[in-house]
Amino acid sequence: MSLRKFVFLVALITTGLLTLAVSKVVAQQPHGARVDFGKKDIAGVVTSSKGPEAGVWVIAETTELPTKFVRIVVTADQGRYLIPDLPQANYQIFVRGYGLLDSQRQPAKPGQQLDLRTDVAADARAAAQVYPAACWLSMLTLPADKEFHKKFTMDMKECFDCHQVGNKATREFGSTATAGATSTLDAWDRRTKVGPSGPSMGSFFQAIGPQKKMFADWTDRIMKGEAPDQTPPRPRGIERNLVITEWDWGTPRDGRSDNAASDTRNARVNANGLVFGASEMTDTISVLDPVQNKATVLKAPSEAPPLVSGFNASPTPSPHFGPDTWKRSADPRSVAIDGKGRVWVAIRNRESQKQSPFCGPGSNKFGNFYPLKQSNRQLAMYDPKTREWQHIDTCFSADHNQIGEDNFIYFGIGSGIAWVDINTWDKTHNAEASQGWCPGIIDTNGNGKIDLGWTEPNEPIDPTKDHRIAFGAYSITINPKDGGLWVSGIGRGDKRLVRIEKGSNPPQTCHTEFYEPPLNQTIEVYGSGGVDADSHGVLWQNWRASGHFSSFDRTMCKSTKDPQATGQSCPEGWTLYRMNDPTYTNSVFHANESYLTHMDLHDALGLGKDAPMYGSVNTDAIEVLNPQTKQFITLRVPYPMGFFPRSANGRIDDPKAGWKGKGLWADFASYAGWHREGGPETLPKAVKFQLRPNPLAR
Repeated sequence: MSLRKFVFLVALITTGLLTLAVSKVVAQQPHGARVDFGKKDIAGVVTSSKGPEAGVWVIAETTELPTKFVRIVVTADQGRYLIPDLPQANYQIFVRGYGLLDSQRQPAKPGQQLDLRTDVAADARAAAQVYPAACWLSMLTLPADKEFHKKFTMDMKECFDCHQVGNKATREFGSTATAGATSTLDAWDRRTKVGPSGPSMGSFFQAIGPQKKMFADWTDRIMKGEAPDQTPPRPRGIERNLVITEWDWGTPRDGRSDNAASDTRNARVNANGLVFGASEMTDTISVLDPVQNKATVLKAPSEAPPLVSGFNASPTPSPHFGPDTWKRSADPRSVAIDGKGRVWVAIRNRESQKQSPFCGPGSNKFGNFYPLKQSNRQLAMYDPKTREWQHIDTCFSADHNQIGEDNFIYFGIGSGIAWVDINTWDKTHNAEASQGWCPGIIDTNGNGKIDLGWTEPNEPIDPTKDHRIAFGAYSITINPKDGGLWVSGIGRGDKRLVRIEKGSNPPQTCHTEFYEPPLNQTIEVYGSGGVDADSHGVLWQNWRASGHFSSFDRTMCKSTKDPQATGQSCPEGWTLYRMNDPTYTNSVFHANESYLTHMDLHDALGLGKDAPMYGSVNTDAIEVLNPQTKQFITLRVPYPMGFFPRSANGRIDDPKAGWKGKGLWADFASYAGWHREGGPETLPKAVKFQLRPNPLAR
């Protein structure tokens, strides 16, 4: 080699090393695109045979941290991307996008430029392999009878409440569950009867009636190569600013429910702290340390005998995990974090029928007013500082909850509301003194109070008496303006939005109102889900069956009195929105379900305060209604497929750090974890959503 060439080569190598050593790097990409990135970032440009690819996801994954870690971003115009603030590790980087094939995985480290090449999908079927489950289910052709369409949405709700339908695990047949089937319909009959949910799931499927054959037709068409006509859009606009971070946590057998990162009243609580998730089916609490990227599993203590029958507890063997897959005692569900960073969990700690004496008639004013005969779950509190548990034996069945400004933790119960006074419990550890409950009774006689001797829900209204109503109370929220408690149910065809005001001396002063959506809508509003309140006291509600999102403003009501208990006293309070989801081939109804509603009161996501949202279980997404534009923004999780969000919880770790100092937390909450991309051994994920100012912000 000549001396001149040697000097030039040394200069070139030195320049390259210096470029990589500085904290800020300018990556020069094709077509004049430039990305400024730092030593903790990976950046580049994504292209295909069609040129730069905008609105596709770039995914960084590593197993070198204490738990598997994934960070996902969306490409900007000209196909540019920047994955920010990665922990030091070796990553595998790949591209996933609608209309494309997944790219080959490429190794990379933070501080590196990496341009990525991907291929355009050869046909519609190849492209559809990464579509959300709802797109595939939208191929289902319903019978012509329009009344059946409504019934079918309520039938499908029973499926969507637990898992997706239309994903690879449900649109295709595995050999184990359908062995010996004589036809496609027979295979469907067989597959819906296996596993710990088999008896219930099989009953739901048979309840569809003879029309269930449409599932066999759907599967046959897919096996012959048919692909969805309804295709998802790529992220656009503000959706491209999304940064998604995922951590593995829990166990492969988990059947998950809620998660909590902070106090819903104050998103600054538990800053940079542990995140908790209840795994109902495995008697565990999943715990994530997002700072150390470490996940652990906490056993939920219980003295209750194991559940060995009933919904999701059948001994029917699982094709993946064998018999007694979900045999459990604690059965933990909803979690909440209080102002001290303690974790409140709905836990089964005894047999449901073994009620304390004060739950029934006697000296306790609540038990005397409205006796409660059983409690399927009670309440427990876990203190992360001391690692100690406390159990509160509640007369009512604890489930989804909300902590109020009065430091009461509130629950919806069957046709009523209940609570535990946290301050009283901390002082006395007396379960009886700390709890109370109210049934839903309307002041139909108009005397301003609730009188004993009311008429029951199945009795005609007597204008001289008050009237108790029946309603679901799965989800509960609190109006911050007046302290009113609002609940919604998830029963078949549920329509009621119920308000209960405790008054000064509950239960005697508990006053109930209920409202239903206006009649004579183009598409009837029914099949409610969750409810949450914004800072102005407006109630937001998702509708699982009919596919609506609604707001209800009680201050707009001309009258809140409803002496005939019709629920139609305030049609003017409602505003209705229609969800943007795939519909069945010949129907106006969606191949999807919304689960619960969450209100981002503290702008943890970055769209502003009071951004309402709901978990969209069959589209791998959380849908947010932009408070300014009233348009839906889709927070899609493209990898692994199978994101099943029930709700969300916002947290602000550092208010001075801009978008990096806050985020919205959710998780993969399906009961059928083996449906996730990757199969039965794929762990659930804790998921953090953040919105940066633009798709290339560091």
